[in-house]
Amino acid sequence: MSDLITVQGVVISAMPIGEYDKRIVLLTRERGKISAFVRGARRLNSPFMAAAEPFVFGSFTLYEGRSSYNLNQVNVTHHFMELAAMQPGIYYGYYFLELADYFGKEGTDEKEMMNLLYVTIKAILNPHIEDRLVRCIYELRTMVIQGVMPQLFQCAGCGRELTEEETGELFFSQDEHGILCADCSRMAMDRKRISAAALYAMRYIAVSPLAKLYTFTVRDDVLRELERHIYRYTELNTDKRFKSLEILEMMR
Repeated sequence: MSDLITVQGVVISAMPIGEYDKRIVLLTRERGKISAFVRGARRLNSPFMAAAEPFVFGSFTLYEGRSSYNLNQVNVTHHFMELAAMQPGIYYGYYFLELADYFGKEGTDEKEMMNLLYVTIKAILNPHIEDRLVRCIYELRTMVIQGVMPQLFQCAGCGRELTEEETGELFFSQDEHGILCADCSRMAMDRKRISAAALYAMRYIAVSPLAKLYTFTVRDDVLRELERHIYRYTELNTDKRFKSLEILEMMR
């Protein structure tokens, strides 16, 4: 047996293997995105039965087999079991896991995405925060973490710093990956006007401390505007159709 290692992580997917086993995918601080075989996880008396499920956060002790890691022990810190009874919250949660899985890579430090997932799942459980706003915040902050953040503080065309007085006269361009001043916007065929309120919200999402990320609300017209800009930006920066997102769209 190889030496045991312990990683801090979250289960982002789980699938049955054979009659009693499972294979889980973990997003971890120490090893990035890895898969692990969980022997006997589907047996009723298995100590891994509750731990080998999506949304479980904890410390996972593993040893490396010939083809994958194998789960040896787990110390669960959060399981978020109450999310399973929430509609459509559970599907938002699965979508957020899918997006983290899409960007996750082995051998990287995924601490930022792990922490983002944690506060985001807690936000889904908060009845005072609109799920649609949670999605906007999670998607844009994910783009920031993954290094594909849109330009929100300077003109994406000329690079000029934008003044407070200009914030009501700006445009957002998907092709140019950010906001454009009035002059540069004339050359952008896909430009869409962005309100000062929507731009302020996007800037806040991009730079806010994680603990304060889900502490604001917006008017419904601003939320619709955020959806138009952020949903499309996320779609253009991923090349996958997410199953959970398709379910959410059918539930609208």
